[in-house]
Amino acid sequence: MKTNRLRIVLDTNVFLVSLAEQSPYSIIFDALLEGKFELTVHNEIITEYEEVIGKRYDKETVSDVLELILHLDNIYRQEVYYQWGLIPNDPDDNKFVDVCVASQSDYLVSNDKHFNILKTTRFPPVNLINAENFIQILSELS
Repeated sequence: MKTNRLRIVLDTNVFLVSLAEQSPYSIIFDALLEGKFELTVHNEIITEYEEVIGKRYDKETVSDVLELILHLDNIYRQEVYYQWGLIPNDPDDNKFVDVCVASQSDYLVSNDKHFNILKTTRFPPVNLINAENFIQILSELS
């Protein structure tokens, strides 16, 4: 069920850089904790978050972050019933697109250039924005 909050899919790299308190992107993680938007996830996305966070942080931090995001009220778990295959240069990134389309998310937030192909893809429509633009949107919500 869609709410009035923005529904977002965060690419792993944006999620990762938002975790560090000193990062200019920490605003994104803070806004997630404050419930300013819904984060749409799938088991494959959660697994990738876990793997990538585990390369930068200790096991306890990884566990704490995952426990937190799995229990927030503004986390939306989406099943995917169709794989669009829109990212040929990095097929592993297709899971983010598929979840975005299936959940009718408002934005897919990524700084990864592989996603730029979505800017020229008419169907299915995916609103791709970078982290800086998403931070601007978040500032307008406050």
